[in-house]
Amino acid sequence: MFTGIIEGYGRLIGKRMSGGGLVFELEAGFEITDPKEGESIAVNGVCLTAYGISGRRFTADVSPESLTRTRLGDIHVGDRVNLERALRLSDRLGGHIVSGHVDCVASLKSNKAAGQYTLLSFSLPKEQSRYIVEKGSVAIDGISLTVNSCSPGEFSVSIIPHTLKMTTLNTLKVGGMVNIEVDIIGKYVEKLLGTQMFDAADQVNAGTRIDAGFLAEHGFFK
Repeated sequence: MFTGIIEGYGRLIGKRMSGGGLVFELEAGFEITDPKEGESIAVNGVCLTAYGISGRRFTADVSPESLTRTRLGDIHVGDRVNLERALRLSDRLGGHIVSGHVDCVASLKSNKAAGQYTLLSFSLPKEQSRYIVEKGSVAIDGISLTVNSCSPGEFSVSIIPHTLKMTTLNTLKVGGMVNIEVDIIGKYVEKLLGTQMFDAADQVNAGTRIDAGFLAEHGFFK
């Protein structure tokens, strides 16, 4: 589990094929204190298992599934990546709950200056955009950001100077692809409400009347 607060840059220093996937050799731009073999580290928002940790360097396997759903396969040796180590229970949750399980990739549509801020607009599959809501949270290449506006198939975010300086967003060009993880809470709510609505429809067909009491009984509100 992660927060979407990037700890710093890393760099891909080695890349090779292995068993249908890839093996990454990475070097963090910060000290990996108290390392644990097999710990989770998010690389551009993708949760990977780190092993062979030595100093600032570590190795991670990228599965075929991750290559299908993310843009990790497009990263070249020498490229910078966003890194975040897994959340500890004692840490502040400064961003939002990020699992490191990427839902889709999105394309940068526009990059506009807005005073000291940068407004980025992205396009993504419509089936994923339904989980993105105005003033909600989204993880872009592992960065926890607040949604400015959204519509089917697109959304925009406003980037503060600190985030632009500390992440790979400062090198992203129009047409560039990023990993997207939508807010997991929305997906859980959709599934739970979908199940309850199905149950409610069965009861309606059986002659049960839907009213405030019925909705409260089935957890729609209190």
